[in-house]
Amino acid sequence: MTPIASPRLVSYLGLASVCLLAALALRRPELVVVAAPFALIVAVGLLWEGRPQVRAWLTLDRDRALEGDEISAEIELNAITTIDLLELHLPVPRGLSVVEGDNPGGLHLRAGEERTVSLRLLCDRWGSVELGELRVRARGRIGMLVWEGRINRPHRLQIYPRPELLQSLVAPLHTQLATGDLLARIRADGLEFADTRAFVSGDRLRSVNWRASARRGELIVNERHPDRNADVVLFLDSFAEARSADEADGTLERAVRAAATLAGRYLERRDRVGLVTFGGVLRWLEPGGGLTQRYRLIDALLETGVEFSYAWKDVNIIPARTLPPGALVLAVTPLLDERSIAALFDLRARGHDLAIVEVAPEDAVSPGPGVDALAYRLWLLRRAGLRARFERSGVAVARWNDDYPLDAGLEGVRAFRRRARLAQR
Repeated sequence: MTPIASPRLVSYLGLASVCLLAALALRRPELVVVAAPFALIVAVGLLWEGRPQVRAWLTLDRDRALEGDEISAEIELNAITTIDLLELHLPVPRGLSVVEGDNPGGLHLRAGEERTVSLRLLCDRWGSVELGELRVRARGRIGMLVWEGRINRPHRLQIYPRPELLQSLVAPLHTQLATGDLLARIRADGLEFADTRAFVSGDRLRSVNWRASARRGELIVNERHPDRNADVVLFLDSFAEARSADEADGTLERAVRAAATLAGRYLERRDRVGLVTFGGVLRWLEPGGGLTQRYRLIDALLETGVEFSYAWKDVNIIPARTLPPGALVLAVTPLLDERSIAALFDLRARGHDLAIVEVAPEDAVSPGPGVDALAYRLWLLRRAGLRARFERSGVAVARWNDDYPLDAGLEGVRAFRRRARLAQR
């Protein structure tokens, strides 16, 4: 720890110095007698206090948590020397807050004494945070010096976004060959009944519908829909976000929560899920399945941030293997940046199965009077025209804000896609 002069030491030295200088200037030796006690106290205090020594460790009860969870943090102290007053502070990064315990706090430690300080931390916001820099300040008996130091015990805490309410998902137009929980439109070996037809050479006997065969006088077989999985790519727009001054969450926070919820639900259905974070910094994760892929997706989402960039980007910079043929591309975007909007139109023009979850930014904008109100109305009309352009291109747009759950917004996408399939028949 580094010694720092305390206010008491500065004041005593100042008084002693003033008295000595006055004695020399005024030629009054009695002023030396006045300065002597202050100088003596300073000398004895510096010799008496010594250097305090303390060791500290930080432990967390877990390294992964959800938004809204509380975690326990314990700081173990071991005093090598006696410390009359030890001030301890654990800096808490953005996304965490102390709900129980003294931080900062002070305590007295005897030589060889061990003490544990417990804190309860609330996970306010998703993200990957690092904490563990313990700041200590020790004061001696007389208080001539203050010893300050930092003890690094780094811990990485992953705070996952809380899941949104979601009961059903957007069904892709195309399925893959692997087995899953999605009912395919093709007819092959499966469990779900599709139709009946006449027996042809090569059909299996176990597919024969004996009751229908007895009624018709010929062999009739059952056709079934197989259970397949799908490839889903989450397209997260991180070019820009909208946030009001009185809101804790902006469009980016809500977009990450929506993407994390969709990723978890599709993986539970045994689909293969990938991620493209399209913004100032391009990040991608190839489609995969299983619990490992879920952790990879969440960890990639936690690193998402709005990165300022002037560069114009299009879908050509996205690796082709990240967008496999027949994959459902779910774009989560506030539709604020022209680069992301142009990329979405380009994806649709290339034949990708695209659906958009619009994280509505209107709640973060408050119209003013006069000309500001007119500009706000024109902005809303422009956004409505943009959504109409997407729908004319065959892309469903689901608007989602805090007024209703994510599942209600996705219902509009599902209804639009059902109407589009019926119109094609």
